[in-house]
Amino acid sequence: MPTEGYHDELRSEQEYIAGLYGRLDAERARVTDRYRAALRGDGQTLVDRDVEVRALAREVKRLDVADNGLCFGRLDAVSGERRYIGRIGLFDEADEFEPLLLDWRAPAARPFYTATGAHPEGMVRRRQFHSRGRQLADFSDEALGRPGSAERGGRGDSALLAAVNAPRGAGMRDIVATIQAEQDAIIRLDHPGVLVIEGGPGTGKTVVALHRVAYLLYTQRERMERHGVLVVGPNPAFLHHIGRVLPSLGEANVVCVTTGDLVPGLRVSAEDEARSARVKGSLGILAVLRAAVADRQRVPSDPMPVELGGAMMRIDAETAQWAREEARASGLPHNEARVTFSEIVTYVLTERAIGRIGKGWLSREDREAWEDMRATLVRELADNAAFTAALDELWPVLTPEMVLADLYSSPERLRAAGADPVLHRTRGDAWTVSDVPLLDELADLLGRDVAAEAAADRARQARQRAEAAYAAEVLEDLLVSRADHMDDEDHLFATDMLYGADLAERFVERDARDLVERATADRDWTYRHVVVDEAQELSEMEWRVLMRRCPSRSFTVVGDLAQRRSPAGATAWGAMLDRYVSGRWVYRSLSVNYRTPAEIMAVAGAVLAEFAPGVAPPESVRAAGVAPWARRLAADEVSAAIADFVRDEAGRDGTSVVIGPPGVPGTVPAAETKGLEFDAVLVVEPERIVADGPRGAAELYVALTRATQRLGVLHCGPLPESLSALTAG
Repeated sequence: MPTEGYHDELRSEQEYIAGLYGRLDAERARVTDRYRAALRGDGQTLVDRDVEVRALAREVKRLDVADNGLCFGRLDAVSGERRYIGRIGLFDEADEFEPLLLDWRAPAARPFYTATGAHPEGMVRRRQFHSRGRQLADFSDEALGRPGSAERGGRGDSALLAAVNAPRGAGMRDIVATIQAEQDAIIRLDHPGVLVIEGGPGTGKTVVALHRVAYLLYTQRERMERHGVLVVGPNPAFLHHIGRVLPSLGEANVVCVTTGDLVPGLRVSAEDEARSARVKGSLGILAVLRAAVADRQRVPSDPMPVELGGAMMRIDAETAQWAREEARASGLPHNEARVTFSEIVTYVLTERAIGRIGKGWLSREDREAWEDMRATLVRELADNAAFTAALDELWPVLTPEMVLADLYSSPERLRAAGADPVLHRTRGDAWTVSDVPLLDELADLLGRDVAAEAAADRARQARQRAEAAYAAEVLEDLLVSRADHMDDEDHLFATDMLYGADLAERFVERDARDLVERATADRDWTYRHVVVDEAQELSEMEWRVLMRRCPSRSFTVVGDLAQRRSPAGATAWGAMLDRYVSGRWVYRSLSVNYRTPAEIMAVAGAVLAEFAPGVAPPESVRAAGVAPWARRLAADEVSAAIADFVRDEAGRDGTSVVIGPPGVPGTVPAAETKGLEFDAVLVVEPERIVADGPRGAAELYVALTRATQRLGVLHCGPLPESLSALTAG
C-alpha cells in the first residue's frame, strides 16, 4: 500500500508536471500569435512571409502533439541533479534557458533508456510517470547502481509490460516512454549509409525505425528537413497503422507511400502471377526496356515523301539510319535525342532541296544565299505536316505508359525486345505493383518532351507579357485619372514606384503546397533519408527506384527474411544491397518479442522451424495466460463460426481480424496484415494457406504472429503438423 511519503512525492511531481504544461501553453500561445502575425505579413516580402509561416506552422504542430504524455520520466544523478524526460524540450527563459524538460532525443536523456544496475551511467534512480491526460496517476521507481537489479535489456520495466499488455487501438503507438536499451542503440546509431534492422514478429523493428527518423530529424534537422523523409510500407493499411507515430513525435515532413505509389498519378489495379513478378523484378528486365525503346526508333522500309520548296523530297533508309546513329550516339534520353534525329534529317532534306531548287543558278560558293534559303526551308519544314508525321513514325515522342502497355499487349514487340513471353497480357495498361519500377526506369530512358516543354514555356512567357502590359495600362489609368488633382510637384505617382512588370509579378501564382504535397506529386523529388519496411519483399528493380530517390544512400531498412512472400524479394541482404551500397551498409538485429505472448509464439515457432529451420524465433517477454486453440468444422459451419468470433470480439476492448486463404468470405489474406497487430486473431483453414504457393508456410507464420492476446484457428481439413500443439477449442 502506498506510503504517506509516496503521496507527498506524487503531489510534488504533479505540481512540477503542471508547471511544464503551463510553460507549454505559454509557448504555444506565443508561437500562435507569431504565426497569425506572419499570416498577416506585417512589413514582410512575400518570400520572407512564406518562409516564416512554414517555420511557425511546423512549430505549432510540434507543440500541439506534446500534450499527450508530455513528461514521462525522471532521472536522478549521483550528483543530485534531476532530469525530467519528455516528448519535447522546454526551457526556463527566466533562468538562462535552464532545461525544465529534456527532449527524449537529447544526449542527456539517453541514460533513461540505457542505464542499468550494472552500468548506471552516473544515475541512481529512474522514475517513470503514468499519466492520464495532464493528470499524473502514479509513478514507479527503479534503483540503479546495484549490479543484478536490472532485468531484460538492462531495465526492470513495469511501464513496458503495461504497454505491451494494453489493448490495441486503431493505429501504432509510439514507444518513446518505453524504449529498451537494444532499441535505443539502433535509434541513435551514427551511420551515414544503409542500416538494416532485422527482427522477427513483434520485435518492434518498425517503430524503432520510425523513432530513428525522429531522432535523425532532431539531430540533423537543417540537413534533412529541406528534402524530407520517405517511408515505404507494404500496403495502405500498414501506412494508416503507422501514420500517427511520427506526428506524435512532432515530425511532419515525412512522405508515406507503398511501392505502388512511387510513380505519381499511376493507378495500380492488378496483381502479377509469381513468374511474371519474378521476371519484372529482376535487373535483367533493364535490357528488355532498353530494347523496347530502341525498337521504336525506326528506319523506313520505303522512302517517305515530304514536299519542300515545291520539290518532292524523300526520307530514305540511309538518311534515317544516319540520323538514328547520331541520335543514339548523343547519349541523350529518347525524347531529348529526337532533336538530334530531326536535325540530321532536316539537314539532308534541305541540302537536297537547295541543290534541286537552285540548280543552275545557286552554288555553295554563294554561302550567304545558300544559308538564307536553308533558313527558309527549315521554317517551312517546321510547319510541314508530312515531315512531322514522318518524325512521329520514325522517332516518336513516347511516354513510359505508352511503351510498356504496347510492349505487354504485343507478342511481336515482346519478341523484338527479347522479353519473356510470360509478360504478355491482353490489356497492356492494367498496371501492377511490379510495373511501377519499370515505368520509373522508362521515365529516365525516355526523358523529357523537349518540344512540348518549349511550347509551354513560350505560352507562359506570352501570358507574363500580357499580364505586364495589362498592369502597365492600369498604372497609366491611375496616372491620368489623378493628374488633374496634382497641384504640387512633390506628389508621388504610382509609376514612380512600380513598373507594369512589377505589378504583374505581385499576382503570379505561387506554390503554397507543403513539402509532403510537393514531394508526393514530383517523380523527380529526392529525399534525404528513406525508411523501407517489410524490405524483404522488394525486388531488385524496386530497390533501383528507391536508390534513385535518395542519392545520398541514407536508408533505414526494416525486415525479416523469414517472412518473405514475394518471389522477387530478398533472400539475403548482401545479395540485394551490395550492388548499390557495397561497404556502406550495416546490420543490426532485434531478438526480443514485445508483441506476441509466449503461448502463441510457441505455436508460430513450430511453423517457422518447418520452413526456416536455421532461424531462431524471437523470445517473448511475457505470457498472456490464454492458450491458443483450434477447432475442426465442416465447410458449411465456417461462416457461422467466423460470425460468432466477430460478435464476441466486438464486445471487448481492442482490435481483431480474421485471416484466411483466398476465396473465404469474411477473411483477409495474411499479406494484407503484414506489419499490423491485433488483440485477437482468428486464422481460418491454415491447411489451405500453407498449400497456396511455395511461400504458404511463411504466410501462415505471418498470420499467427499478428495476435497480442488471443489466437484461434478454424480448420476443415487436417491441421498442418506444425500446429499440433494447439488445444481443442
